[in-house]
Amino acid sequence: MTASMLDVIGHDHGIRELRLARPPVNALDPVLVAALRQAIEYAPVDGATALVLSGAPGLFSAGLDVPALLPLDRDAMRAFWKDFFGVCAALARSPIPVVAAIAGHSPAGGAVLAIFCDYRVMARGEFRIGLNEVQVGLTVPDCIQAALRRLIGPYRAERLLVSGAMLDADDALAVGMVDELTDIDHVVTRTLAWLEPLLALPRHAMLATRASARADLARLFDDPDSLPVEDFLDGWFGPEAQATLHALLKRLQRKR
Repeated sequence: MTASMLDVIGHDHGIRELRLARPPVNALDPVLVAALRQAIEYAPVDGATALVLSGAPGLFSAGLDVPALLPLDRDAMRAFWKDFFGVCAALARSPIPVVAAIAGHSPAGGAVLAIFCDYRVMARGEFRIGLNEVQVGLTVPDCIQAALRRLIGPYRAERLLVSGAMLDADDALAVGMVDELTDIDHVVTRTLAWLEPLLALPRHAMLATRASARADLARLFDDPDSLPVEDFLDGWFGPEAQATLHALLKRLQRKR
């Protein structure tokens, strides 16, 4: 099944895979983000027991689609960013387990998606993952910073966030940004293997314990109106970010 740049694939035991399908690099534009949010929120209602979030071999997601987003005015960007926070909230508050199958590079927005999942399997090799927003003049919102601090610890998160560092797969495993490495052809297979014994546990007890253990993550999105949308927009439309983003756009156009 394909819905708005998102392939929905059924697996055994009620596991549902949501595969980003927006070539060439699965960049996050308003349509893909809205479709992903809807699919994550709908899956438990539709009977899915767990989710796998995957992308293309070689590139999980390149993050925000700068060429598509730069022409948008403040109102359109506000709507996009509310939807992006909505995706983060849907992952953080999901009543069923969600695993990231990272079969390639995962910068910025791609890394954000993975951070909010229960478990992350990444492909071995020279693939990189990280929150490199500062390199393009943007500040990582605190709710996303908090999720990274929860995952890898406050000091290590500080160092990576302030520098905008991108880690290769081995380093990402060493710091705890991902949980497991495998060859690129078996990333989804390993996510399914991780989920299988989890889903074999007494379901109510497992889900209730999981919800309690992830309550701090879910609380980051208790009040959608308090999320720093306007702060992000101020940064996005500020002169430093606009100059850096337009320079990035020119580099991307030259590559094409």
